[in-house]
Amino acid sequence: MSLGIASGAGTGLGLARPAAPVAVDLRLYGLLDVGVLGGDGAVLADLAAASVAGGATLLQYREKDIADARAALARIRAIRAAVAGRVPLLINDRIDLALAAGAEGVHLGQTDLHPEEARRLLGPKAIIGLTVKTAPQADELYRLPIDYACIGGVFATTSKDNPDPPVGLDGLQRIVFRARLARGQGLPLGAIAGIDAGNAASVIRAGADGVALIGALFKGGDTEGRARDLRARIDEALAGRAG
Repeated sequence: MSLGIASGAGTGLGLARPAAPVAVDLRLYGLLDVGVLGGDGAVLADLAAASVAGGATLLQYREKDIADARAALARIRAIRAAVAGRVPLLINDRIDLALAAGAEGVHLGQTDLHPEEARRLLGPKAIIGLTVKTAPQADELYRLPIDYACIGGVFATTSKDNPDPPVGLDGLQRIVFRARLARGQGLPLGAIAGIDAGNAASVIRAGADGVALIGALFKGGDTEGRARDLRARIDEALAGRAG
């Protein structure tokens, strides 16, 4: 899916309940973080392709404090070519790069461009995700035009400088509960930070619909095998929760 500028969209922020979200499969969400994995576009593309071969369902390109937008765009295009549309590729923060690369959407933080403005720029078919760290932030989901939310950080992580303490499984359950009250069961909810093969199932049992990963998926070699193992654990936990 390529993104286009929406026409005729309103400019008010958060004034109306959003339309039904675009369907997003969050089960295994791979974050291609340049700060953790390096800036070699060919390596990132190979990691992306391997993760999708193993069962990743969604990918995100993340690069904080981009100094060279042209180089970042080249990396994003290499990743898109490697996955060949098999899963959506989202861009962290940068709507301009998402548009330039024809990516499927963006992931926004609480201090990034408001989701209402992102939707106006990207149009109704784009995927827009949002980080949610607290229950009060979850309460606001009822009025935001987003397609999924990622709750975190669940556990401690070295992949990102996070000044907030981890919410843990209990905190994750509380935020999931509030998010469901705000938006019902139709909004997919992911979990992020410190998640690996050893705790992914417990995160799913706590209410998440999927997990977002960097190191546990992309570091240490055999990304395809890691993805396959993680996906099996996640699917089993989801099946058990449904039962």
